[in-house]
Amino acid sequence: MTEIIYQSISPSDFFYRNREIAGFSNPSRAIYASVRELLENALDACERQRVPPDIFLRLTEVSTSEGGTNIYIMRIEDNGTGLPPKQIPSAFCRVFYGSKYTLQQARGTFGLGGTITILYGQITTHQPVVITSSTGGDIHEFTMMIDIERNEPMILKHKVMENKKGWRGTVVHLQMEGDYSRIKRRLLDYLKQTAMVSPYADITFVDPMGRLFRFERGTETMPPLPQPVKPHPHGIDVENFRRLVTITKARSMKEFMTGHFQGVGSKTADRFLKSAGIRNKTRPNSMEPEDIVTLVRAAKDFKDFKRPDATCLSPIGEELLENGIRKELELTENDFLKVVSRKPSTYLGFPFIVETAIATGPTIRKQFKTGTTIIRFANRIPLLFDESSGVIWKVVNKNIHWNTYNVSSDTPMVVVVHVCSTKIPYKTVGKEYMADQPQVEKEITNVIRTSARSLRLFISRSIRIAKERRRLDIFAKYLPKIAEFSTKLSDKETPPDIKPLLIAVGGKIPDVKKKINEVSTIDG
Repeated sequence: MTEIIYQSISPSDFFYRNREIAGFSNPSRAIYASVRELLENALDACERQRVPPDIFLRLTEVSTSEGGTNIYIMRIEDNGTGLPPKQIPSAFCRVFYGSKYTLQQARGTFGLGGTITILYGQITTHQPVVITSSTGGDIHEFTMMIDIERNEPMILKHKVMENKKGWRGTVVHLQMEGDYSRIKRRLLDYLKQTAMVSPYADITFVDPMGRLFRFERGTETMPPLPQPVKPHPHGIDVENFRRLVTITKARSMKEFMTGHFQGVGSKTADRFLKSAGIRNKTRPNSMEPEDIVTLVRAAKDFKDFKRPDATCLSPIGEELLENGIRKELELTENDFLKVVSRKPSTYLGFPFIVETAIATGPTIRKQFKTGTTIIRFANRIPLLFDESSGVIWKVVNKNIHWNTYNVSSDTPMVVVVHVCSTKIPYKTVGKEYMADQPQVEKEITNVIRTSARSLRLFISRSIRIAKERRRLDIFAKYLPKIAEFSTKLSDKETPPDIKPLLIAVGGKIPDVKKKINEVSTIDG
């Protein structure tokens, strides 16, 4: 009989064996995932410092491996906060270690993206990562690898340098296996869309062929930072509640509820505990497991808690989003663009905000030809893969009846949707699409309908302008002939002046600031 062996593995070892679930499924996707994870970390670091990001990214081809894929050096530099030297080894070389495990909006969700990138580079090239960082003092350079079995950093070299220029930021330098040729279009789309939702960032990318792509800053204005908040009772589960009960210093359940949760005042705590059958003076550490389960279930059904605090969110904002879209899509005054940001809403006790934009017109027709192009974001992260699996695609293609808004199937149109939340309902660790949460789907539907109503008005006015123009063209074509014929019939030598009549006819055209040159294309 074969002996069964039981063992445990470290988080690093788990992702070493299952790296595809984090987006590193093949060499081309690995390039994309690595750029995305490191760029998002760089943007977060700059935003925490409240400085407009200046990010430099370079991919350099080193050699071709036996499998036909290439070995690249990836280098990314930012001007963000930098890291304290004591935190650098664990922050980059320990899975599930980071600064994003708080209840506030962040691009990173699982705290492993940068580390998985380094892990992937290590297992495909067996080369260490070099991290250079400074918070404004000395510059620290660490050469490291990951002890995969122990999930610990292995420091091969630590160098301290004088920071004469007062530089602040972080540089990541690593080698990895990849296939840039198959992912370059998606990668450039990702950078373009990142610049769209971060118009305050200046991003420079040099690809393996030496081509430089510059996504210039469009504004110095940055959205407000999200603030950490207490959990909301509707979003708590039994395990989280048990942990809070274990660490609390509160001496009564009333004090516990008002001190550990948002939206719970003294009177609200009284009503809630009464509805749950728990005495106010009950000591939290005396709660039995069945009491905790009862209280958590009661919290989800209690309707008098205040709405979750939205200060933990940082939406792009209508002005910044419009700035970014106009900059990256190169829209003109002849194009239509409507940006709408909804008020905060909640799902399962987690606050979220939906922002959307619809663009159409001659510039869109040149870039996207016909049909609807969907650009999706979650916490300012572009979502480029598995589009038809997500809730945004479902809303745009199934929930919205575009013919109601005078939009035909071949109308060139771009729909931009951004969802920000403390907990994005991703379906995968790779963060490629969102699940069908009913509350999120409803908000996306409503905000797109709001934008679409403005689009319908624009299209109706454009059609009316086109009709008036055609009518004016007819007058302009035949009035001179009528005037000439009338002059001959009346035996007069000078034909009448028809300019006042043409001006009078033309004056009936509505004054619409944003009109397009080819109105017939909007009409479909």
